[in-house]
Amino acid sequence: MTDTNVNDLTAAQETDGIDAPYAGQIKISVYSSIGLIPVENASVTISYTGDPESPLEVLTTDSSGQTPVVSLPAPPLDLSLTPDASEQPYSEYNISVTAEGYEPVLVSGSEILADELSLQPIRMNPLATTEENEKIVIIPAHTLFGTYPPKIPEDEIKPMAETGEIVLSRVVVPEYVIVHDGVPSDSTAPNYWVRYKDYIKNVASCEIYSTWPETTLYANILAIQSFTLNRVYTEWYRNQGYDFTITSSTAYDHKWIYGRNIFENIDYLVDSIFANYLSRPGVRQPIFTSYCDGQRVTCSGLSQWGSKYLGDQGYSAIEILRYYYGNDMYINSADIISGVPSSWPGYDLGIGASGDKVRQLQNQLNRIARNYPAIPTITADGIYGSATANAVRTFQRIFNLPQTGVTDYATWYEISDIYVGVTRIAEPG
Repeated sequence: MTDTNVNDLTAAQETDGIDAPYAGQIKISVYSSIGLIPVENASVTISYTGDPESPLEVLTTDSSGQTPVVSLPAPPLDLSLTPDASEQPYSEYNISVTAEGYEPVLVSGSEILADELSLQPIRMNPLATTEENEKIVIIPAHTLFGTYPPKIPEDEIKPMAETGEIVLSRVVVPEYVIVHDGVPSDSTAPNYWVRYKDYIKNVASCEIYSTWPETTLYANILAIQSFTLNRVYTEWYRNQGYDFTITSSTAYDHKWIYGRNIFENIDYLVDSIFANYLSRPGVRQPIFTSYCDGQRVTCSGLSQWGSKYLGDQGYSAIEILRYYYGNDMYINSADIISGVPSSWPGYDLGIGASGDKVRQLQNQLNRIARNYPAIPTITADGIYGSATANAVRTFQRIFNLPQTGVTDYATWYEISDIYVGVTRIAEPG
């Protein structure tokens, strides 16, 4: 953040309090890096990145490891709706977290956009597993504002060997991707195991602004997912002798930033469409969908700013995609979703539903409730009554889904993901 932006925001806050003329919101979720355990009673201090010694908010996490939603000053909304790189369209905040028995964490540069809810995850290492040093996470500039290497062009359909190294016969949504945090040849860069949905949410929050039209967000997320699943399907890097799925370098793949915040609408859209990708007739592999910002860098694929303007004009997501990739581009869905105990039944579960899928859902919620005690324990009787709906509604509140009490596609797979997370002793990486 520039000194000018810091001063402007500080002046706005002094004049109008926290309800400055432009504001965004943030909710912080703190959990242990081992066992997906929420950290209760953690102390969370928020300050401007440009003035870290002056706290704006001091919060305490609840039994779900979460803070209340708070409002923070942000630059004018219009700055994120036009490609003028002279003014930063988001404000940046430092988030310092301490908790008994855990290594302190500092996140520097968490981004707030006007009228948007930011979700900031904080992963804390138990002191039994680490030395008592502060863990520092630095979030660099957004790709639409900062300067990053342009994508090296690649063919959208990869040559597939008749025999040998390609091991996937069908498109699979992986449970994890292994992200190499640097260019492929940098052997000193760390590798991170990242849940697939979390990876897509992170990349989308790095690459586009959540203030854009929903159809634009949808189109861009589909392009990111198809690109990523092409890397997975073709074993692109493993076939070159590397031990990772994808990199964080914009020259080769997408921007991914360890520990960054994501935005609520992006979070929900990814939950709703995470198994989708883009296809062409007669091509088995997900299409390698290149894109660029369309202003500083142009390319043969999707223009991010151009897709924003098409969304403004009322284009649907598929119309935006076909505008850039041609009329023979289609939305497809993966055959297999890895790492889930059971697939979605194909219809929403609500009050009156019954059977084995309901019983499985109830058992999973009861196990999750051991880690997240705000979720009420229910009888696993296979009958979806008001108690089950209430437990689902509480789960949806904690994990940033619409609080309907109905188990739809997004809720089913989020419950599956969290269930798998709490039943593992430790997360990889």
